[in-house]
Amino acid sequence: MLFTDRTDAGQRLAEALRHLEGEDPVVLGLPRGGVPVAYQVARALGAPLDVIVVRKLGVPYQRELGFGAIGEGGVRVISDDIVRRGRLEQADLASVEQAEAAELTRQAHRFRDGRPRLELAGRTAIVVDDGIATGATAAAACEVVRAQGAARVVLAVPVAPPDAAQRLRDAADEFVCLSTPFGFSAVGEWYQDFSQTPDDEVVSLLARAADGADADAGAADADVVEEVAIDACGVRLTGDLNLPAGAKAVVMFAHGSGSSRHSPRNRHVAEALNRAGLGTLLFDLLTPAEEANRANVFAIETLADRLTDATEWLRGRAAVPIGYFGASTGAAAALRAASSPDADIGAVVSRGGRPDLAGPLLAGVRAPTLLIVGGNDPQVLDLNRAAEAALRCESHLEVVPGATHLFEEPGALDQVAELARDWFLGHLVG
Repeated sequence: MLFTDRTDAGQRLAEALRHLEGEDPVVLGLPRGGVPVAYQVARALGAPLDVIVVRKLGVPYQRELGFGAIGEGGVRVISDDIVRRGRLEQADLASVEQAEAAELTRQAHRFRDGRPRLELAGRTAIVVDDGIATGATAAAACEVVRAQGAARVVLAVPVAPPDAAQRLRDAADEFVCLSTPFGFSAVGEWYQDFSQTPDDEVVSLLARAADGADADAGAADADVVEEVAIDACGVRLTGDLNLPAGAKAVVMFAHGSGSSRHSPRNRHVAEALNRAGLGTLLFDLLTPAEEANRANVFAIETLADRLTDATEWLRGRAAVPIGYFGASTGAAAALRAASSPDADIGAVVSRGGRPDLAGPLLAGVRAPTLLIVGGNDPQVLDLNRAAEAALRCESHLEVVPGATHLFEEPGALDQVAELARDWFLGHLVG
């Protein structure tokens, strides 16, 4: 089993933990990488989220060998057998514990940003990590959680080597692992994106979870800002969904030419739409592995099919009109998807797009379409003029004077954002 990223892994793990919803559990993420996974589990189960800070106590002359662990609340788990066989002096043990206790206190304060630790007494505690290597830290976390008063301890991870998984079945009351592949060498090899989780992300996720616990998560007047995973044509795509309170329409962004949902230009436009009360979904039409092959950004049919599937997913989340914003080759994918007889797309905006790559399907587009091109982008401008002539729907070509292909000139991208905002408001809401 291969996971797109920690969000994808958390969402899949949450499905395997659905049977615990009725137990009023507390979800505890192991920092740092375990917290994004735990965040998705907590959201799916409607459970509070906290971080479980555990510090391993390493033998002074062999740090990788732990003689115990400590946790918050003064919890100490010591292996008397290792202490005895290692002939460890009490002064050495005390020195190690003092240093680790200071780091534990620092981490806990940093991650929670001053919030108190969630009480576990009498609760079901779900300990979550992004994967298991040796299992030593996860086992120690389970012992610490049990010592903090949890009535039942569940250890849940997306992936672990078979031998470690077998050992960990005795560390918790229940062990849930989605995959135990043979030939395991590192957790990261089972993720397409296993980039490091910074402290700031841990702090942000815990704060968002805490805010959600204080408010009615289902309230109609609440903003929705979340990272999502979308099944499209058999591929898991990662996206960022932003639904301002009371949003009457949502705009989906189809990125092109290898650009991802992190594109600063598209995010600039999305923020302008959000300020106008429009929802946005920025998501990656290609997986990280696919992006490495430049030819994939010109696979317009594939991109359009994925956009269509993602649109159906979005309709299940937001029963409002949907528009497409396409950039470069993403514009061709957006127009191709909008040309389908049952597309029901309310409006399309293309920024510096290649609508010509949609070919003869342009004539089938019924959604009002705005083509935005820079005045100093002559080749693309000619292609857009030809595309406008081929369209049979309401359409308009807007030229931003002095702008080049990426609209990097001062004020150029602001003009794009304003044009897109007004077009979507006029055709999706007005």
